[in-house]
Amino acid sequence: MERITYQEIPQGMFEKLRAIEDFLKASTIDHHLAELVKLRVSQLNGCAYCVDMHHKELKHLGEDELRLSSLCVWEDTSYFSDVERVVLKFAEEVTLLTAKPIASEVYDALSPYFNKEEISFLTLVVTQINTWNRLMKVFQFVPGRYQVAVGA
Repeated sequence: MERITYQEIPQGMFEKLRAIEDFLKASTIDHHLAELVKLRVSQLNGCAYCVDMHHKELKHLGEDELRLSSLCVWEDTSYFSDVERVVLKFAEEVTLLTAKPIASEVYDALSPYFNKEEISFLTLVVTQINTWNRLMKVFQFVPGRYQVAVGA
């Protein structure tokens, strides 16, 4: 059961977060790659609602079931491209923060694929899904109910 229902959330809160989502969708970051990041970060954070959502979004985008089921062990598979591997490693580092800065080798590995503007957008993708994960874990939205918007 939800602790805080959609109707009980302060007016404007989700709208502001959705505006950031729109901002990210308008960026040069590949939507499929962003969804892959969102699913992996949601797995790391144990957010069942967001795992359900982003799994469904990736299926809608045509993602392969083998890759979806193997995302939690991506480092041990050959199913992910070099750019995906670099981004997944970065996403994990940003999600599992320590008191130390993000390692230079993790950050520097992005530069063959992304410019600084795109790295900024990738960072926002990661921090945004971390925000959503934390909200959903507090609010306890029920997983399984999410439906992909047709035409989205």
